[in-house]
Amino acid sequence: MWVRCAPMSVKQVAVTGAGRGIGRSIAERFLKEGWRVWALARQESSLEGLQGDLRFVSFDAADERSVLAAAAKLGHEAGALTALVNNAGIAIAAPLHKTSSEDFDRTMRINVTTPFLLMRELSGAMVKAGHGRIVNIASTAAKKGFKYTSAYCASKHALLGLTRSLALELASKGITVNAVCPGWTDTDMLQVSVDRIAQSTGRSPEEARGALEKMNPMNRAVKPEEVAEVVYFLGASAAGAAITGAEYTIDGGELA
Repeated sequence: MWVRCAPMSVKQVAVTGAGRGIGRSIAERFLKEGWRVWALARQESSLEGLQGDLRFVSFDAADERSVLAAAAKLGHEAGALTALVNNAGIAIAAPLHKTSSEDFDRTMRINVTTPFLLMRELSGAMVKAGHGRIVNIASTAAKKGFKYTSAYCASKHALLGLTRSLALELASKGITVNAVCPGWTDTDMLQVSVDRIAQSTGRSPEEARGALEKMNPMNRAVKPEEVAEVVYFLGASAAGAAITGAEYTIDGGELA
């Protein structure tokens, strides 16, 4: 199959869930350094305001056909990516007896199956090129259990296991595979949790947010741009070239 590749001087990264939150900050960080960013998102309008060499790829992380179509587009138009960041994810909070099979399946599909598919479909070109960086956005929930988030914790534990396994499989091919594990981060996902706590406990939104922030010794949420810096270090810097199979926790000391 004929593949159109970018000039060798162009560094290219694909970022899933690039329209908001951590994904948007990651896209901004790479754009700032002159990378070509393939932004995988539901709607192109969500990328408004991002400046630089930005390419939109329609992407629904819950739909395998959409995921494979996005991978095919990247393979055809980008060729070998320099880096891939699997960021798109969802979190569902409920006690076990209220967690439906549909919610469990959707969580696993978005948080585990979609990164698996993208790595399977896109790593081959990296192997042929002899280099590549893959960064998976996991969570502190990949390293410990949390009440009322069994599906989410299971999915993030699985993503971390997948990261470690593929790091070993691809290490001799010049590909690094690492995970970043953020704690509570100041994104829409945090706000959803704040609203849910406020509604279920009668606390004010400020009190609910404060309770979440006090889960770490810094007493604040992680900033999306702070996560993006760690991702850029692993996905782009010369200093990260020999790091693979690692999980970088950025949680304000929560797991300490």
